[in-house]
Amino acid sequence: MVYDGIILSLLIGFFRGGSLKGLAYMKLKGGWLFPLLLGIEICVFLLQNKLNVIASLSNYLFIAIYIVALVFLWFNRHNQGFMIIFIGVLLNFIVMTLNGGRMPVSIEAGQFLGPEYIEALKAGTYGKHIAINNSTLLPFLGDIIPLSAPYPKEQVISIGDVVMNVGVFIFIQHLMMDYKSEKSSLQTVNEGR
Repeated sequence: MVYDGIILSLLIGFFRGGSLKGLAYMKLKGGWLFPLLLGIEICVFLLQNKLNVIASLSNYLFIAIYIVALVFLWFNRHNQGFMIIFIGVLLNFIVMTLNGGRMPVSIEAGQFLGPEYIEALKAGTYGKHIAINNSTLLPFLGDIIPLSAPYPKEQVISIGDVVMNVGVFIFIQHLMMDYKSEKSSLQTVNEGR
């Protein structure tokens, strides 16, 4: 879901006349952590059904990834939108931690994703997700919001995902539009000479 937010933010930034050059000026403490965490999460997702050791540790690995991500976001909280991203990640972290390191997903909300997905969800073999049941803690923070056609990518998302994407949108818009306003300020100064 975050990737959708990034793409939408970039498209709106371009529509508003913003520039990607502003992204080159972003200053993030430990910026290398984001791609590293993403790579680890993808590896865990791909290997957990192939290697028993990864399968047995995957929920702890997902929690560890979230902890490091929260620390990264906290250290960078001075950036526009990062506190909102932090809150979204924290909401997802809380519900996952309380439910054994898995994101609870509403079976009703996910019906349109197909029977294979629902069966894998019920069996507990679908990535970092697990079906919401009577023992699920804080199910309202789980993946309960269905996104289907006309949305281009069918999925079920959480309140935390929505909050995270609002923060990502604010951050990217700030970077893209600030570069535009700085550039036009410089042009005005140069024209005045």
